Amino acid sequence: MVERTRRFILEHENCFDRRLEPGHVTASTWVVNPARSHVLMLLHRKLGLWLQPGGHADGESDIVSVALKETVEETGLDPSQVKLLSEEIFDVDVHTVHDSEHDSRHLHFDPRFLVEIDERIPLPGSDESHEVRWVPLEEVLHLNNARSLYRLVQKTRRLKAHSPHISKEVCYGHG
Repeated sequence: MVERTRRFILEHENCFDRRLEPGHVTASTWVVNPARSHVLMLLHRKLGLWLQPGGHADGESDIVSVALKETVEETGLDPSQVKLLSEEIFDVDVHTVHDSEHDSRHLHFDPRFLVEIDERIPLPGSDESHEVRWVPLEEVLHLNNARSLYRLVQKTRRLKAHSPHISKEVCYGHG
């Protein structure tokens, strides 16, 4: 996934433009609580799937900012309540977005960043999602068993096992 994304970015100067066919760069966050026992998930309004916060870069090449902006927009939280744990990419996924009334079939090249939010803070949500909620780590795959979420859950388990100190080798080693 990492190498495929690198190649795509090098081959497409406008890789952050959502109009680019056959795909474009997006950015997401994997939001954990301080204990690493729960993950913030949202029921995406257009797709009808439980996903992590994220979205289109819309021409912006600062993907960390894009990921954080999308997290704030989709949760309704104040930016001060969203803690970026590292500017290093936590995970990379390449996935197909199928034909819909909104878009034709294309690829999303999706770097994901690790974020922490205190689960005691109320989640206002937004009109982009039907629901935003904390999901116990062991229940994430019951909501969406996509391979990329499986990978994120496994990385979080390793992260939890090594808390409170985040080891870059454990968390950021492989996309």
